[in-house]
Amino acid sequence: MQQAHLQNKSLQDVHQSVNTELKKSPFRKILSFFGPAYLISVGYMDPGNWATDLAAGSQFGYSLIWVLLMSNIMALLLQSLAARLGIVWGRDLAQANREVYPRGLNFILYLLAEIAIAACDLAEVLGMAIGLNLLFGLDLLWGVGISFLDTFLLLYLQRLGMRKMELFIIGLIFLISLCFLVEMIFAKPDFHGILHGFMPSIPNATALYISIGIIGATVMPHNLYLHSALVQTRKIGNDESSIRKALKYNFWDSAIALNLAFLVNAAILILAAAVFHKGGMTQVAELEDAHQLLAPALGTQWAPRLFAIALILAGQSSTVTGTLAGQIIMEGYLQLRISPAIRRMITRLLAIVPAMLVIYIAGDDKVGPLLVFSQVLLSMQLAFAVIPLIHFVSDKKRMGVFRISWSLQFASWVIAAIITILNGQLVYSQIISWTTSINNTWASIGLIAGGLSLVALLILTLIYPILNRRITNEY
Repeated sequence: MQQAHLQNKSLQDVHQSVNTELKKSPFRKILSFFGPAYLISVGYMDPGNWATDLAAGSQFGYSLIWVLLMSNIMALLLQSLAARLGIVWGRDLAQANREVYPRGLNFILYLLAEIAIAACDLAEVLGMAIGLNLLFGLDLLWGVGISFLDTFLLLYLQRLGMRKMELFIIGLIFLISLCFLVEMIFAKPDFHGILHGFMPSIPNATALYISIGIIGATVMPHNLYLHSALVQTRKIGNDESSIRKALKYNFWDSAIALNLAFLVNAAILILAAAVFHKGGMTQVAELEDAHQLLAPALGTQWAPRLFAIALILAGQSSTVTGTLAGQIIMEGYLQLRISPAIRRMITRLLAIVPAMLVIYIAGDDKVGPLLVFSQVLLSMQLAFAVIPLIHFVSDKKRMGVFRISWSLQFASWVIAAIITILNGQLVYSQIISWTTSINNTWASIGLIAGGLSLVALLILTLIYPILNRRITNEY
């Protein structure tokens, strides 16, 4: 009991209790559950997703909107499982991993989670730097440096409490949505074409590759850790009725927030389809290219400005969730608590230093490949968060009557298989590309060995909970 109290102490420090609101009207009671999923949703509209949306829209028009919808449904299911874990078991995903997996494997999972957060932060730093460059003409190197200042903004928001931080994030999401709403008015998309885009179709092999990129970039591993932690202080009591209400309200919170993220991603794709694909510009995938071509294509300077503003806001909002997830992961896996300021600076420096080195040594034209690299790192880590999560919420001993049904288990494992295979394909193709371009035997052997090690680790992550459960039942 004391250990569980210590595990949740830091979460209570980060997330102010809302128990006083629960004693008020039924509407306020329902409203008190809303908020965590909005912090999660910004990870689904971060700058790392923009390139795939632009490529899909410019090359194939509206035909891949259905892929965005499918990936959003997958994300909703997985985030609802993460919320279920936190509400029912009272553990976040990192804490649950520490209790189930052996120490050595847990340390590796912790390192992978930290790499994923650094990769996500890298994408956000680059997105914000590109946005500042596009809007003000600021050098990318300076833009990356300025992104360090948001550390102090986050610390200020944390001092105000989680409710104020949630309102801040909701405000940013509203502004991003408003920017793209105005863009839609400028672009005048074909609504018949949009509706036709919800009919599943894959025009060719390139469309399949882009679809893999869309699905691979949708679910963020650190969001599963964070969501399972943030929902815990929203639970009302320990009785079955209260838990069922908490599960229901958190599901609706997730559904609304993730659908907003879907609309933003769909707006980027629709904008690319209505402007670039319609105008014969089918190779637009870089953020800089999209920004330059919007003004001449739409005949207004506001279109590229709004695009850049939305990009800056997306980078700024996503960085908040990355830092909170980093605190949850470090405390859950290592039971190590450090100052939020120090944690934030470490996370941001792990993103800023590589970005500055690449821009300084290789030049601005390498920012695009660096953004792709960050998404590959995220893809590598995703399965190591999804697989344990499904194991935990399927465990009758720990979840009791709230264990997910057999049909939901089947759907979850199918989604996990799809995401793992598609992300594996993305990582494999990138490793082949790197080995070809490096033209160094030892480097190629190292990359291949690293890939095989990840496969072995993935298999161990998959089978260990099953073997452990059987051994426990025997004794």
